[in-house]
Amino acid sequence: MQNSLNTRSMIFTLYGDYIRHYGNEIWIGSLIRLLEEFGHNEQAVRAAISRMNKQGWIVSRKQGNKSYYYLTPRGARRMDEAAKRIFKLQPEKWDGTWYMFTYTIPEEKRSIRDELRKELVWSGFGLLANSFWISPNNQKEQIKQMMEKYEIQDFVHFFTATYEGPHENAQLVNECWDLADTNRKYDEFIKTYSQKYVIDKNKIEKGEMTDGECFVERTKLVHEYRKFLFVDPGLPQELLPSDWLGDYAASLFGDYYRTLAGPSSRFFEEIYQEGNELKRDKSYNALNHPLIQEL
Repeated sequence: MQNSLNTRSMIFTLYGDYIRHYGNEIWIGSLIRLLEEFGHNEQAVRAAISRMNKQGWIVSRKQGNKSYYYLTPRGARRMDEAAKRIFKLQPEKWDGTWYMFTYTIPEEKRSIRDELRKELVWSGFGLLANSFWISPNNQKEQIKQMMEKYEIQDFVHFFTATYEGPHENAQLVNECWDLADTNRKYDEFIKTYSQKYVIDKNKIEKGEMTDGECFVERTKLVHEYRKFLFVDPGLPQELLPSDWLGDYAASLFGDYYRTLAGPSSRFFEEIYQEGNELKRDKSYNALNHPLIQEL
């Protein structure tokens, strides 16, 4: 099970849930040690870090004979965006506005298309027609960043609108997103983790679960829940089906996360301090994180 977890994806999870609260930086030796808990070897970690460096998510610095890796502004921004969506998927009350984005990318820039589509899906956009994407959430900042990143200002249009029919807004949702499939995934998550939550909570209360085991379970929990960023567009309540399971899954995630938060953070800090100066954000407390309180 542990070896099946993608190394690069696990590193993103560690940066998002832990490292970004500790100055966004970690010694490679500490990172290797943490990932050993999931069955990843040094070679796999170094290869994944190298790839993330080339992709612009992290950069390195040398201090003596040690290499440290920290998030770029782009990487830090992505981690913050992901955290807000993980810990609070539902946006504010919807005002009926749709945000629309369309593009015509020339052939010489066709390599950008796939990357752009991935970014749009991750940001919660749905494909209404060929190269025509919509979202009920305010995506102005995300679109601005995408245009700057891919240098496509000359090939895109971005505007807002209200839907005037002839159908209901729900029709747009059905055409753009497969919420039934996402609901099935939430159902699977709930069935798996509601049982694990009860078992682990009892173990922790009885002192039968080590800090290291809590670290592994919390990281795997966030890793699995983070996958919903790619399938749940975070639609407002007004556009969701009556049998939607996202809210229940979020509540379960929050309860389980809080249960594991204290001991898992102790384990992380123990490993982290072996090669790094402890510089935890003063406002950060995994057990009482403000985003967690909203679940």
